[in-house]
Amino acid sequence: MSSIAGPSKSTLNPYQPFPTTQSKNERLKFSSAHPFTPAFVESRLSKSKNLDPKALYDSRIRGRGILLENPARDSRLKKESDEKKARRFKEKDKGKRCAIGRKEVALKGLWKLEEDQKKYELFVPLHHLWLGYMSELLGLSQLPTPLPSNPTMPSSAAIHGKLVKADFHGSIITVKQARNPCLVGLSGIVIHETENAFKVITTRNQVKLVPKQGAIFSFRIPLYDVRALVPALPSEQDGRGDDRPSSKATDFDSIPQMQFELYGNQFRFRAAERAGRKFKAKETIEL
Repeated sequence: MSSIAGPSKSTLNPYQPFPTTQSKNERLKFSSAHPFTPAFVESRLSKSKNLDPKALYDSRIRGRGILLENPARDSRLKKESDEKKARRFKEKDKGKRCAIGRKEVALKGLWKLEEDQKKYELFVPLHHLWLGYMSELLGLSQLPTPLPSNPTMPSSAAIHGKLVKADFHGSIITVKQARNPCLVGLSGIVIHETENAFKVITTRNQVKLVPKQGAIFSFRIPLYDVRALVPALPSEQDGRGDDRPSSKATDFDSIPQMQFELYGNQFRFRAAERAGRKFKAKETIEL
């Protein structure tokens, strides 16, 4: 037989006033010697199970901030609304700061050259700047005097990781292989690089668009640092006393150079995207 326990004889009235000895118009006074909180907590803690109320107060309550009520929380719908507003504001701010799109570039003709601007000589200073840029990027050694007969080649593993992320605007590339046989042997200075093509200007003052897909390009870089030999621009020579040579042609062919091959199928990225992309070493088989 199971028995059900009846209600306890001692009941708690939650509406009864606090016991006090003070009169109605007299306020409760607490001193630092006998603070209210420790006395109240220790009196309410159970002394069963060998628990020490004073030890519990010292370990769990003393010196800690305790919330007497639950803080107000935002609803789920309000959180989602705030997230949408923040995302919309971020996209709007990003749209103001980013560059113009392809359609706007095509409509304005920003990459179209006038007939009097299609001259190879106008872009030779750009190639000289690219040579100095590559010398700094690859950390090439200073040019020795006299030039050694058997120069030492730098580590190719360290160079390849930097070349795939480098900017090729201003470089001189040559088409070594291509699906279109008319493009083989074409050489010129890169004046614009897109995701799928190189736009170059040749020595005949012709602007050519060479697709990357199915093509292999070659380019050369001096073996030593040539920044001291790069001709100074006319704007840099005016009033600065630059000791570098003038903007006339400088013979870089006498300096030993390194030649690299560029596979267009694995290079179909924009220059800005390629700078932050991680490339993995893979075996390439071109059929």
